[in-house]
Amino acid sequence: MKGSMSTDMGIITVSTDVIAKYAGTVAVECFGIVGMAAVNVKDGLVRLLKKDSLTHGIQVSISDENEITIDFHVIVAYGVSISAVTDNLISNVKYKVEEFSGMKVDKINIYIEGVRVID
Repeated sequence: MKGSMSTDMGIITVSTDVIAKYAGTVAVECFGIVGMAAVNVKDGLVRLLKKDSLTHGIQVSISDENEITIDFHVIVAYGVSISAVTDNLISNVKYKVEEFSGMKVDKINIYIEGVRVID
């Protein structure tokens, strides 16, 4: 079963929403990330999500081998190196989600949806 681990005491099943919420919390703590983005496919509009709705900018899928794939839609700060921000985001999220869930993070895809000036 996807997202399940068997222990001596029974089976633990982790929801993709829980992983998305945790990954979103880790992501907004990373330098250069302003927040998660919600993309309106119909209009092509991008908007910054509030901290209580981080999971809308993140898609999590778990393979049959319990490997996690995470897609982030983020807005970055103006004037920062996108490659440095994304490298930092990938390493932090990979480490913390693997420690949190006990499952391997196979792939992290980052979609930069916008740039914002930080006051």
